[in-house]
Amino acid sequence: MADFKEVKDLIDAQGTAWEEFKRTNDARLAAIEAKGYAPADTVEKVATINAELTRLSKDVTAALAAGQRPDLSGGGKGGSTEAREHKAAFDTFMRKGQTDGLGALERKAMNSTSDPDGGYLIPTEMDAAIDRIVPTISAMSRLARTVTIGTRSYKKRVKTSGMAMSRVAEGATAGETTEPKYAMIEVVVHPAEVEPWVYNETLEDADIDLASDLANEAAIGFAEGAAVEYISGNGVGKARGITAYTNIANASYAWNKVGFIITGKAAAFASVAPSDDLIDLVHALKPQYRPGAAFLMNDTTLGVVRQMKDASGSYYLWQPDTTQDFGGRLLGFPVAVDDNMAALASSAYPVAFGNWDRAYLIVNRTGTTLIRDNITAKGTTKFNFRRRFGGGVYNFEALKLLKSHTS
Repeated sequence: MADFKEVKDLIDAQGTAWEEFKRTNDARLAAIEAKGYAPADTVEKVATINAELTRLSKDVTAALAAGQRPDLSGGGKGGSTEAREHKAAFDTFMRKGQTDGLGALERKAMNSTSDPDGGYLIPTEMDAAIDRIVPTISAMSRLARTVTIGTRSYKKRVKTSGMAMSRVAEGATAGETTEPKYAMIEVVVHPAEVEPWVYNETLEDADIDLASDLANEAAIGFAEGAAVEYISGNGVGKARGITAYTNIANASYAWNKVGFIITGKAAAFASVAPSDDLIDLVHALKPQYRPGAAFLMNDTTLGVVRQMKDASGSYYLWQPDTTQDFGGRLLGFPVAVDDNMAALASSAYPVAFGNWDRAYLIVNRTGTTLIRDNITAKGTTKFNFRRRFGGGVYNFEALKLLKSHTS
């Protein structure tokens, strides 16, 4: 469990920083209105507190995530007899390369008769650590729908339109109405590898929890790579990101494309009533998708958004949220921070808004395999972790993008 006092102290600090931010930013806005500019020290103070709010938000998320990670240091305690025997044999394989009986133990412990393409399936504790860290680093991994399969791809049929009603005059017939239309969505799982190496002397040091350390390193590698792909991957041998489809002005939206609205100023929000860009983005999404929807943006963009007020200047649109694992709330919706989202720049897509569980699908192939290589590099042993995963939009209506004006 996460340290309750640590989390409470971080939340309290976030609340204090937010109140100070509002006072300082109000002073900045008042100075601009009165003099046409704000003193440099006030502007600097706003930026400093803004950065502190971002840091505190990340610290709260990290503290909560730390309490959810599985403990890999239990020395084989817990779980079934087969799982404990498999873990012990796997540890021997990692340190010494010995595979005596490992294949049979793997099949019993993993309840699988399938043979991986080279290497051995890692124990469930290590695989859980890898899966756990991915949502910690990638906001999309946390928000999107995730399925696990045992085949090369996941196919899902989506209805893109339904049937229409027609009125019938008395004594007449209306004839045929429009038929429902369907689309087939396929997400292919592509292979990905992470290959840390260890000095052979380190393998001989029994006091090091090798499994935990390598699982953590592999997790970070997979997580960082996946996080980039879920936003901007081109879908060629990898996941396809939300900004890598054919994007189209929302007024001309069509299935298989992602609709966007455009900001009122080049590489920025509109100069007058900048919050209108965000309000328009929310209302670009159909009402039935808004419950459960969330904003997605990077830290820098969130720092700009925090300074926005409503049209009357009465209240700030962003508010801290201490009840969920998000970067606060904007217009009442959660804000997920993902630094793989583009910055405010000409023709970029710095903000997305969607019901991510209904919009984006992450597909994982069952199991992570490990190949041990102590031959290629003298004095070191490589550990080749291999996973197969993919991702893509499966409901194009359920997300919208905000595009920075070109000029």
